[in-house]
Amino acid sequence: MIEDSYKLRGLRQKLVKKLAEKGIKNEAVLDAINRVPRHVFFENALIDHAYQDKAFPIGEGQTISQPFTVAFQTEQLEIKSGDKVLEIGTGSGYQACVLLEMGAKVYTIEYNRVLFERTREFLPQLGYKPYFFHGDGSQGVPAKAPYNKIIVTAGAPVVPSALTDQLADNGILIIPVGGRDKQTMVKIRKRNGTLVKEELSTFAFVPLLGADGWRK
Repeated sequence: MIEDSYKLRGLRQKLVKKLAEKGIKNEAVLDAINRVPRHVFFENALIDHAYQDKAFPIGEGQTISQPFTVAFQTEQLEIKSGDKVLEIGTGSGYQACVLLEMGAKVYTIEYNRVLFERTREFLPQLGYKPYFFHGDGSQGVPAKAPYNKIIVTAGAPVVPSALTDQLADNGILIIPVGGRDKQTMVKIRKRNGTLVKEELSTFAFVPLLGADGWRK
């Protein structure tokens, strides 16, 4: 049984209010974040930090993303219930849970074997059941393509063509692109086979590893 106390629900509501103050307008995104118990992704000693708007280490050199970053990327995806979404970088699984709460059908791929095994076992215990894959996220999951939306939760040196190829027409890809330490969020729409790119804010993500990502 996952504990979700009155205090923790109150902290989550404060976090949602802060995200709204920082510019997140989509009520469905805010509602989804309010429903996902972020504290269950933290060790007991760190639970007091779970509803701060910060990223935290989860082992294997990876982090659970800052809530604002999760909210920002999710808002930019323009999720509709029933959307088929590919997530590149499962990590803790928190982002996948937010997408599932919004009614998306989520396919998620993780490069790191330890995180993949841990999250594949853990999320169903919370009642969240995306389709899990282990492998090179920079190549997507072509066997299950096309996708209405693709979200990349690691910083890429370039936009992998494998991902734009797997995007359905009228689909959206959101991906941070730049150096290893700092990236610009890029939003790509596919319209009649043409890619329309828009550059958004600057963020800092862990590196995307793989054939069209960074080397270890």
